[in-house]
Amino acid sequence: MIQDIQIHSLNQCRLEGSDPIKKILRHDIIPEKVELNNQKKSPIQDDYIEKYLAEKDLNLTATLDAKVAYKDADFVVIAAPTNYDSKKNFFDTSAVENVIELVIEYNPDAVMVIKSTISVGYTASIREKYHCDNIIFSPEFLRESKALYDNLYPSRIIVGTDVKNARLVKAANTFAGLLQEGAIKEDMDTLIMGFTEAEAVKLFANTYLALRVSYFNELDTMLR
Repeated sequence: MIQDIQIHSLNQCRLEGSDPIKKILRHDIIPEKVELNNQKKSPIQDDYIEKYLAEKDLNLTATLDAKVAYKDADFVVIAAPTNYDSKKNFFDTSAVENVIELVIEYNPDAVMVIKSTISVGYTASIREKYHCDNIIFSPEFLRESKALYDNLYPSRIIVGTDVKNARLVKAANTFAGLLQEGAIKEDMDTLIMGFTEAEAVKLFANTYLALRVSYFNELDTMLR
């Protein structure tokens, strides 16, 4: 049974609909966001999140205390920001690594699921850096101001894991199952694959969307 899931993104509150989950505890380092969360108000602009917080009976609590957030968790979903630095040509993953260090300190047995945008090869390298196997990757495919909607009606569910490790493959399938149970949409494509493949899927999807936006922007400029 999944007892607790600790999260860094309000986008994950959809998991509360799954029967096996007792509690979702959201950890944040910004007091204002924690206060809003506990007042059942969304800290970001998203109509679906605002509606769910106001109308649904969610067992969702926010805290500033990392130890409280992580010490009893089975899964820790890491959705920390990884802003891309175009000058240095890399993602700033310091926020992700700060969370990993806290989880290893307070609950090394928890399975950490990175949801942040990262470069290809990052998951394998961070597992090696911290000598920790309990890190997997599950990309998000979200639109601005539509995060919860896109989680409730996902285009696909992908979890990247160590496909040679039976325990982590089982954990990946368990996590994918939670995402399926929390979604309203039924029969979405669900794929379990290696870390590198999952990271590549996310970046290729981002690249395609950016190219499409640029293409139509150019068309708009030409037609003016």
